[in-house]
Amino acid sequence: ISPRNQLCLVLVIFFLVFSLSSLSTSAIIPKANVSLSIPSLQLVENLCNGKAIQNRRFCLKALSTPEIITAMDTTQLGTLIMKSGAANAKAMLTVYNELIKKLGFPQALKALNCCVEAYKYAILSFEMVSSELVEDPQTTNYDVAVIGSEIANCEKELINAKVQAPRLLAGNRFKKYYVSMGYEITSTLELENPNEY
Repeated sequence: ISPRNQLCLVLVIFFLVFSLSSLSTSAIIPKANVSLSIPSLQLVENLCNGKAIQNRRFCLKALSTPEIITAMDTTQLGTLIMKSGAANAKAMLTVYNELIKKLGFPQALKALNCCVEAYKYAILSFEMVSSELVEDPQTTNYDVAVIGSEIANCEKELINAKVQAPRLLAGNRFKKYYVSMGYEITSTLELENPNEY
């Protein structure tokens, strides 16, 4: 790489890190804990102890919002998880779109556009799964798994473009945690309703 291109790459990476540090993280990282009611406490504990869960602590924190603690059964909890996953994806999509507006480095731009498409897909899939959860957990289980591969493609593109932005990497990691929660809840629903599908 020529010295001029190295300087451009260093400046782009600095700009990315600087601009990311000024953006709010509240929509991406789950809010603080709220005390859980007894039925939802057991549902959340069971889910967050599941095999597919990648980060138990994140799971417990993400599922301690006032809306989610009202869940009285697995289906309702699953619907709320999907809605939360969609909201998280929308927050990250906003971050990527803001970066694209500020950035002019072609290699990084290609990676960011790939991530925008991945997050658009995640939003649509989480919303679709939320509405179809009751009818067909087996299909929704597959749909949630595909979100994970889309986010993995996004990460791969960022790495290949040498985009070193801790906020983007953290957002992708959190999205994987939401995918693992979605996968766990759809797997649980399949087991609860084996004769229906």
